[in-house]
Amino acid sequence: MSDQNLVELRAIRKSFGDNVVLAGVDLRVARGEVIVIAGPSGSGKSTMLRCINGLETIDEGEIFFDGQPVGPSKGMPALRAQIGFVFQQFHLFPHMSVLDNIVLAPMKVKGVAHDAAHARARELLERVGISEKADQYPADLSGGQQQRVAIARALAMDPKLMLFDEPTSALDPEMIREVLDVMRDLARDGMTMLVVTHEMGFAREVCDRLVFIDGGLIVEEGPPAEFFANARSERAREFVDKIIHH
Repeated sequence: MSDQNLVELRAIRKSFGDNVVLAGVDLRVARGEVIVIAGPSGSGKSTMLRCINGLETIDEGEIFFDGQPVGPSKGMPALRAQIGFVFQQFHLFPHMSVLDNIVLAPMKVKGVAHDAAHARARELLERVGISEKADQYPADLSGGQQQRVAIARALAMDPKLMLFDEPTSALDPEMIREVLDVMRDLARDGMTMLVVTHEMGFAREVCDRLVFIDGGLIVEEGPPAEFFANARSERAREFVDKIIHH
């Protein structure tokens, strides 16, 4: 694995029963690269993200993160501490304030002192544009605000990699933009990001490379402008056609 690659997937296979979800996926992610993973529902996009941070174990192949193999071992908590994961549903603790949701992992997992964790959390809330919500509870927030808290919570661990699994698909259209704006800022700041999304405007504008998955395989990958203008495979052309006429 070369030093500039933060993530490397080699011939990854994953099945659930008879259902083959990943059928031999190879992918390298350079440090600071923003990759959008696109493809039809059920094509293996979310499973691939979950394998990278060890939420799912792979059946065959190898995954490396920052030079270390990813696998069922005692090192999993340390690995997950370096990978932020933002889900479709926000997974905030409903009984805890916004601030407490954000400081929990840094204090418990990394042993960050109370005052430092709280100061950092407030800084991150400022960054995602909801500093005034620190003492509120998730139920008091809109979906877009909850998702921005989830992003701040992931960033509080100072991850080397951010994984986003359809982060806007549970949101009303007017809330999508506020979440994508936060993600744009992260990309501009050089965060390495893997984003599963149907927001192709975001892909076109922000990502370095678009990876198109279908049937558990990477069918095509390349710069987004090239993909949209000149997809090579029939399957990718159909996908682009559907998006353009959606």
